[in-house]
Amino acid sequence: MAETPAIHVLNGPNLNLLGVREPHIYGRETLADIEARCVAVADGAKVTFRQTNHEGVLIDWIQEARENADALILNPAAYGHTSVALHDALKTLTIPVIELHLSNPAAREAFRHHSYVSSAATGVIAGFGAHGYELAVQAALHRIRERG
Repeated sequence: MAETPAIHVLNGPNLNLLGVREPHIYGRETLADIEARCVAVADGAKVTFRQTNHEGVLIDWIQEARENADALILNPAAYGHTSVALHDALKTLTIPVIELHLSNPAAREAFRHHSYVSSAATGVIAGFGAHGYELAVQAALHRIRERG
């Protein structure tokens, strides 16, 4: 572990529209608001916060985390339900991986009930809205400290 822990927070498709896209499901906070919440609870850790609508870019960032992060938080959005490639990229990591969802996929449409990411994740946080990101950062810090 580096002197200052590094946490990568990666966000998948359509999360750039938070605050305006289906606020009854995803809330009214923007992704920038959520990033600020993550930094605020990071206890001095370096937070790299990114969003993309492109699966390949997300995979590149996961691979980058192999060398540059002590923990990874991933909100795969819809890719969690469709992407074996994300699963395979995550399986290359030896750092803690936290899967994150703003809503609770298990309480939504049937096609959202399966996640290719979950079997490659250390843990899953879902259904707590923007607060889930804070919980994920705290969980990542806990796992980093446990690893020493």
